[in-house]
Amino acid sequence: MRALGANVRLFGADFDAAKTEARRVAEALGARFVEDSRDVETAEGAGTIGLELVSALDEPVDDVIVPLGNGAMLNGIATAVRALSPDTRIVAVQASGAPAMTETLRAGRIVETRTADTIADGIAVRVPVPEAVSDMTGLVDDALLVDDAAITAAMRRLYASAGLVTEPAGAIGVAAVAENPARFEGRRVATVICGANATPEQLSGWGVV
Repeated sequence: MRALGANVRLFGADFDAAKTEARRVAEALGARFVEDSRDVETAEGAGTIGLELVSALDEPVDDVIVPLGNGAMLNGIATAVRALSPDTRIVAVQASGAPAMTETLRAGRIVETRTADTIADGIAVRVPVPEAVSDMTGLVDDALLVDDAAITAAMRRLYASAGLVTEPAGAIGVAAVAENPARFEGRRVATVICGANATPEQLSGWGVV
């Protein structure tokens, strides 16, 4: 991003701290702050994944498993899949160390957590976006949590069997299937594998490559 001329500022210990600072900087500069899952464009872009998924398959799948962070990707994909394949179940999956959105869905109210402790930093949300939670109403059929050990095992499996190098958040759907075999036995399942934002040092430390 810097090579393309962007002014990149690193701030905070987690996603939500960085977002708070980004909002402050945008206000100070008089710039528009585009917030993942609050601004509709982020969900609309993700919706194209759902369109491509359904159109690429010769028959509907029983479950689509989607990584859940702030919710833009899930809401976009789920909206498209619901419209084109209404019998397909939408399953959200998060890291057990950052369960705020899953706890919010289960409780029916906003649940914030004090920390987000997971290697899956791409979906490590502490403070749910109310608009995104509202948009999920009627879209999500189930929500699962998996731990970091299951995530790294899924990353290693994807690299060994498919030659794919993913970040933790991108592999979490595969981890959910591996950790819940009875839940998905006999069902046709699709998941979204996205994101490769991991350093060589991280991948080596996790035993992926």
